[in-house]
Amino acid sequence: MNRRYLSRLLATLLVSVVSFSALPVSAADEAPDALVKRLSTDVLDSIKADKTIREGDTARVVTLVETKILPNLNFQRMTASAVGPAWRQATPEQQKRLQEEFKILLVRTYAGALSQVSDQTIEVKPLRAAADDKEVVVRTLVKGRGDPIQLDYRLEKTPGVGAGWKIFNLNVLGVWLVETYRSDFSQQINAKGLSGLITSLTERNKANAKKG
Repeated sequence: MNRRYLSRLLATLLVSVVSFSALPVSAADEAPDALVKRLSTDVLDSIKADKTIREGDTARVVTLVETKILPNLNFQRMTASAVGPAWRQATPEQQKRLQEEFKILLVRTYAGALSQVSDQTIEVKPLRAAADDKEVVVRTLVKGRGDPIQLDYRLEKTPGVGAGWKIFNLNVLGVWLVETYRSDFSQQINAKGLSGLITSLTERNKANAKKG
């Protein structure tokens, strides 16, 4: 999958991912589909009303992504899944670097997609899950211009401090985000090892930063 197509997919993903604003403590036990439905309209309306985001103010967009989206991701699980089996052979320092660089990559990608939010709305489909399930798939439809786009989330319920539902993978048009990156990362690991992947991510992030 080429990077241009991946960027288009992430733009669609972001329309819904951004729906997950920071969770209030009282929402820790809220059903995942109810959470999506409750938050999506409010947050999307906030984006549409913010002229600086629509005009591409990079600093404001990055801040929005970091405060609204990242707290609701299980980022360690996403990174480990994207790296694949090699994650288990990585040193603690390598794992830390991989998470840091992968996070920067996604923040920049999401920030670039935010300006594309216009008149989209979200329809959350009925949840098919048992009350005691710890992992679920929430299915939604992104509606705007053109045909509706089906978007799926995989979430897990996390215990302890900050307990609640966290996203660890997303699917749009039949493509799972983590698996897409895993294919790319696997090629780089096979060619240059984990150190080579870290170097590649670092260089890509520096290039993106220069582009603004």
